[in-house]
Amino acid sequence: MNNKSMKKTVFGGMIWSFLERFFAQFITFGVSIVLARLLEPDDYGVITLVTVFITISDVFLVNGIPTALIQKKNADDLDFSSVLLLNMSVSVVLYAIIYAMAPIVANFYGMDILSSVLRVLGISILVSGFNAVQRAYVSKHMLFKRFFWSTLVGTVISAVIGIFMAVQGLGVWALVAQTIINKTIDMIVLWFTVKWRPKLMFSGERVKVLFRFGWKIVVSNLIYTVYDELRNLIIGKKYTSSDLAYFSKGRHYPQLIIINIQATISTVLFPVISSIQDDLDRVKSMTRRSMKMSTFLIFPMMFGMAMIADELILLMLTEKWLPCVPYMQICCGYLALMPLQTANLETLKALGRSDIYMKLEIVKRSISLLILLLVMNHGVMAIASSLTVTGIICTVINAWPTKRLIHYSYMQQICDLLPNVCNTAIMCICIYFVGYLPLHTLEGLLLKILVGVISYVGVSWITRNESMTYLFGILKKKREK
Repeated sequence: MNNKSMKKTVFGGMIWSFLERFFAQFITFGVSIVLARLLEPDDYGVITLVTVFITISDVFLVNGIPTALIQKKNADDLDFSSVLLLNMSVSVVLYAIIYAMAPIVANFYGMDILSSVLRVLGISILVSGFNAVQRAYVSKHMLFKRFFWSTLVGTVISAVIGIFMAVQGLGVWALVAQTIINKTIDMIVLWFTVKWRPKLMFSGERVKVLFRFGWKIVVSNLIYTVYDELRNLIIGKKYTSSDLAYFSKGRHYPQLIIINIQATISTVLFPVISSIQDDLDRVKSMTRRSMKMSTFLIFPMMFGMAMIADELILLMLTEKWLPCVPYMQICCGYLALMPLQTANLETLKALGRSDIYMKLEIVKRSISLLILLLVMNHGVMAIASSLTVTGIICTVINAWPTKRLIHYSYMQQICDLLPNVCNTAIMCICIYFVGYLPLHTLEGLLLKILVGVISYVGVSWITRNESMTYLFGILKKKREK
């Protein structure tokens, strides 16, 4: 694939992947507002605890051997069919474990409803086992338009059903149904829109080859996921379900934005770099472009959201959710660093260095776990604040291998980020002074958003920001065609 066709593929993939995430999260954002108004914080506390176990189970199905299918250059039907049979077998075993341990979890937290909710929501694990291979096939062949339609249809239908159940007073079961239906419809739509069909064949040798790469990714993601979810388990046990709900909701809205950008980067960057992994100069160029573009979009969104958090929560969720504001502001700063980590880590995976990927995860999570254990008895705010400290440490550690493998040094990375950091700082200062104006909540929110957008775009234009110039150049070429 030459440079011209590569740029076309990457840009097209980015557009469809971003549209998929944007529309899905836009709908999810709206639904979450409605459900938060209809449901109580305790309902969200229950679903947050249960989701911990589902998320950990999904690591075995989504982030391991299916990832190896994308990285492998010549993966064929035998590879995909073998992985599917393995994935489905593992999903059945995982669900059996979840089903058996549900009463134990409910007893540990002193919440009887956890048992039945965990058993029902665990059904989504069976769907994930099949859907993970479908999505690996779509990513491998860069059919990102299929993602758009499957995600959009699933999100809309599950949103309607979830809201209907919440209105009927079904509480936490509205959230359970929304999750299961969303995953199921995603799988069904991909079945009808993607030509690939599994065949009844299995090769242990093929699985072994894929497993050599995939098991390290599984271990790495398992360490990260267990550590990340450990906060929820600790808060749920040591504090109240309402505290957990406020902490979870504070992370929720910044994560909606991060998921859009980060999923777009991962979905497109990994298969593209995998296809050019032997040309390190092109790999470095692709990684740098991803880093610049993602921070150009993410920094103003994250820090802008932190600046308008009070007005945003008050208008969207009412006063009962105001305690989640400080958690949202902390998480905005922490999550702003995620695209930097993603660009470096996806490059590592694409180059086939899952061994380094795993070692990095062990080092990072060991340090992060130590910090979490030191602060967990000092309140939920201390637990939340530790996210920022660990985020900075992890960003520095993740940047080290790319310095050695593709000669993308710390100084180059800092220079690539500096223009976006400066422009974001100017935007935040402008928003800050708007807060001194005697305005009503809605007026203040709208004016802050307007000033933020104008100041950031204006400064980026005046300084001829490279990412803005690149983006406008691509769009201009598209219009000319």
